[in-house]
Amino acid sequence: MPKTKKAEERLEELGIEVPPLQAPLGAYVPAVISGHLIYVSGQLPLVKGELTIKGKVGSEVSLEQGMEAARRASINAISVLKNELGQLRRVERIVKITGYIASAPGFNQQANVLNGASELFFQVFGEPGRHSRVAVGVFELPLDSPVEIEVIAQISG
Repeated sequence: MPKTKKAEERLEELGIEVPPLQAPLGAYVPAVISGHLIYVSGQLPLVKGELTIKGKVGSEVSLEQGMEAARRASINAISVLKNELGQLRRVERIVKITGYIASAPGFNQQANVLNGASELFFQVFGEPGRHSRVAVGVFELPLDSPVEIEVIAQISG
């Protein structure tokens, strides 16, 4: 089965609708292609331009809500990949994700929050969706978002 069909079929099976590309919130582009890599700019858990949840994980945002926010931000990253590449079959593998988690003092489960993103990439892309990653706790993120996800993926010519 072709990889694009598999990824897009998995999205459908999971009930995930990939949203249209959202305009950047600043002076940057959604992604840059260099060689066989695509670098996706940081994605927030936006739906139709609005954050799905605000606040810091460990106070206003629960661990479970943080994981869902990471998943939503990753769906937006998939939107960027699809838009920039034309089709998801060009994604050879997800190489690395970096998750920034706005964390309340004493919250130290950033890696668990980022599992919301990691699990989604595996569900959608299968084994090529497994990746290296970094989970970073930060004090503030744009728009009071609880998470921001950036992605590096290997692509076919």
